[in-house]
Amino acid sequence: MDKGDFTRAQYTAVVSDLHLCEEEPINLKFPLWKKYKTRQFFFDKQFEGFLRHIEGKAGGLPVELVLDGDIFDFDSVVSLPESPPYRVSWLEKNRGLHPQEIKSIYKIEKIFKDHDVWVAALGEFVRRGNKAIFVIGNHDLELHFPKVQKKIIEALQLNEEEKLLVRFVEWFYISNEDTLIEHGNQYDPYCVATDPVSPFVLKFNRIEVRIPFGNLATRYLINGMGFFNPHVDSNFIMSAKEYVVFFFRYIAKAQPFLMFTWMWGSVMVLLQSFLDSLLSPLREPLEIEGRIEDIAKRSNATPRMVRELRALTVAPATSHPWLIFKELWLDRALLVLIAMVLLFELFLVIDNIYSISFFWIFIPFSLFLPFFVFYSKSVFSEVQEYKVPKEKILVIASLITKVKRIIYGHTHVVRHERIGPVEHLNSGTWSPAFEDVECERPIDQKTYVWLYPVGREERSAKVLQYKDGMDYDVFSKKNTGRRKI
Repeated sequence: MDKGDFTRAQYTAVVSDLHLCEEEPINLKFPLWKKYKTRQFFFDKQFEGFLRHIEGKAGGLPVELVLDGDIFDFDSVVSLPESPPYRVSWLEKNRGLHPQEIKSIYKIEKIFKDHDVWVAALGEFVRRGNKAIFVIGNHDLELHFPKVQKKIIEALQLNEEEKLLVRFVEWFYISNEDTLIEHGNQYDPYCVATDPVSPFVLKFNRIEVRIPFGNLATRYLINGMGFFNPHVDSNFIMSAKEYVVFFFRYIAKAQPFLMFTWMWGSVMVLLQSFLDSLLSPLREPLEIEGRIEDIAKRSNATPRMVRELRALTVAPATSHPWLIFKELWLDRALLVLIAMVLLFELFLVIDNIYSISFFWIFIPFSLFLPFFVFYSKSVFSEVQEYKVPKEKILVIASLITKVKRIIYGHTHVVRHERIGPVEHLNSGTWSPAFEDVECERPIDQKTYVWLYPVGREERSAKVLQYKDGMDYDVFSKKNTGRRKI
């Protein structure tokens, strides 16, 4: 079989959301600071064993490995080169380099330097005749840069023939004409790539990848608040009471001025999101059709499928600025600010007449608090609601691509269900996700979707968990006695 032929596959393994990032040095003064990023939680050796394991399951036949988005976490890389040949702004020094090609090359090299075992394992996997397909997710949008892709190929140390076994695709891939594989961020307004066909924008004469709101929040907020784990939504989406308890339990000593960090970070996210939404994508009119045809060829699709799947993409959250305002808690900050200004003005008027003590201002402020608490409790984050694709999207995507099975990642939640006529699976995550700051209660998934032949023409699918060199069926107690993750 032609090594460059990706149209047929008997055995396919789909993994997503590895979130490979730089190693975080242990903070001796505050050991919980970004503890989830320290080397002790690297899973590179496990992944090496996993690759050997799926080869064994295929009985010597080639395996198609689909790395379904967010394999690399460019947004969380905050280290800087020692002598950069380019200008590094104050913001970049504090929150990581901008998504420009030369800076993205540094980030992928830094990730590979810290994850040399993972890179070596994937390179050996490909050299043994297996295929690797990188689907671009929202946290690794910088894979759109051709030179970043070239760096990955170079790191895998492949010869010219073996390079044909590695492929990069924009946001979807059709495996064996029976399964549509997407990262899934295209149906999440907070993380959607506005135009994956034309992902670049021009900023100050520099070409950048347009970064979605959710990823800007990681860069400008989470990167500066090291006690919040970005891989578990419940770690940073809390109620006002939970935030207060969390602050005094973990943050007060390390970041006593966290409120200011949150405020300027939130304002930066809001401004950057809004300004980026005004930029037109870089397009060459005479090359658009060629670009679509190229995407279709690499994804085993037709140009019509590419156009129709792009049309299925949801509108970004930046089209509803108030939605972003609420997610960043800026609506509550604005409400408090307005109340304080009005009360102060009221105090000045009364003080001019009766010359009262300043402490009287706390009486009307205490009357304002119940209203503020009521409003705060009435506002809920909609992040989780939008992450899971709706039935209508699943059905339309299956009709467009002529498949009956769709696999997503992105949500970090494993799924295997039938929604209408579509078999829907989610491959879960391998990321360092923990329910607690101490990193003692891991959400230890290490899950993947396994596609295997059940007859001459058909394949079946399972969501499996890889652990200690063995598989466990996530949704079946048969022979495992394990609960659904």
